[in-house]
Amino acid sequence: MSPRHTLLAVLTAVIWGFNFVVIQWGMAGVPPLLFVGVRFLVVAAPAVLLLAPRPPVAAWKVAAVGTFLSLGQFAFLYAAIDAGMPAGLASLVLQSQVVLTIVAAAVVLRERPTRPQTIGVVLGSVGLVVVGAGRNGHVPLPALLLCLLGACSWAVGNVVVRALKVPGGLGLTIWSALVVPVPILLLSLLIDGPHGMASGLSAFGWKAVVSTAYTAVLASFVGYGVWNSLLARYPSSQVVPWVLLVPPVGIVSAWLCLGETPGPAELAGGAVLVLGVLVAQDKLRRRPRVATPPGSSTCTPTSASSTTTAA
Repeated sequence: MSPRHTLLAVLTAVIWGFNFVVIQWGMAGVPPLLFVGVRFLVVAAPAVLLLAPRPPVAAWKVAAVGTFLSLGQFAFLYAAIDAGMPAGLASLVLQSQVVLTIVAAAVVLRERPTRPQTIGVVLGSVGLVVVGAGRNGHVPLPALLLCLLGACSWAVGNVVVRALKVPGGLGLTIWSALVVPVPILLLSLLIDGPHGMASGLSAFGWKAVVSTAYTAVLASFVGYGVWNSLLARYPSSQVVPWVLLVPPVGIVSAWLCLGETPGPAELAGGAVLVLGVLVAQDKLRRRPRVATPPGSSTCTPTSASSTTTAA
């Protein structure tokens, strides 16, 4: 990945890491599925108003992306947080999708991970286990299972995006969001009932508004716009490991904002996660120096560099 795309991947991880705190902070009193529906009404608004061009692919492909990457992932995630999953731990458990994505891409798309990528994913997985083992207290089993289902949906969505190679990350994010509001709001009506939805809307205060603005504009427009663009440009095994940075950001932000104090194992596991990302992206290997042959022209390296950059 180019330096610019690497910085964009890191920015996305930071936005998504803080996203868990924002969701938990703003969802008080609002049913989780209703909260998801309102978020994606905002995300889909540019498509409804025809302010964003539709990706030049069949509508069913865009709908398939939205079903797994948005509808499934966030319905399960919001439900998990509402069921008692702490924000910091949710940011960790959801990243089990990294291993699932790379394995699924290898099977379905024949994208064989390189040795550094395999080592990096193993290190990242070890970091996830270390952080999870270091959590204090108990997490309700339904909350854990819901979060894992969200990770599975995200993994399937990653492979679908890569397989379809839909151009235009922001356009895909916006138009794929069209599949979310109607089914998620109908499901909320079925589960919460008319009275529960009415109570949730009355509880939709300024915190919920700020949370929705963050999750829609930054997490969806910026985050998934960048994410989908990178998946369309690079193999999944190069892009996906960067989200292993999300749990350390989520744990630290939950510590600072929500008082979820991390223990030594969580901090150590977060460090292993970061190491896993660096190894997977082949950032730690020392690059051999290219010796300049005696008498060669000094303009040759510049010309080669220009060619590489253009590629």
